[in-house]
Amino acid sequence: MAESPRGLARIIRATKYSWQGLGAALRNEAAFRQELALAVILAPVGLWLGANGLERALLIGSLLLVLITELLNSAVEAAIDRHGAETHELAGRAKDLGSAAVFVALLNVPVTWGLLLLG
Repeated sequence: MAESPRGLARIIRATKYSWQGLGAALRNEAAFRQELALAVILAPVGLWLGANGLERALLIGSLLLVLITELLNSAVEAAIDRHGAETHELAGRAKDLGSAAVFVALLNVPVTWGLLLLG
C-alpha cells in the first residue's frame, strides 16, 4: 500500500477534496445553494451590524454553522442512498436526524441575530 502524503502535500490534497465537496454540494444540493445565497446576503449585513469583532464573528458564525450542518446532512443522505433504495427504519432515522440538525442550525440564526441586535 502506498504511503499517505504528509506535510504540505497532504494539505494540498485535503484542500482539493474539500473544493470537490463544495462543488458537489453546489451542483447537487438545492438546499445548500439556498442557504449559501442567504449567507452571501446576510454576511455583509452581519459585518456592518456587528458592534465589534465578537458580535461580527457570532453573526457570521451562525450562518457558517448552517452551511456546515447542511454539508454533513448531505453527506449522511448520500451515504445512505448509496447503500440502497430499500426503506429501513435506521436509514430513515439517520436522514431525519440530519434534517433536524439543519433545522436547529437554521433556528440558531434568528436567535443569535436577535439576541445580539435587539438585546
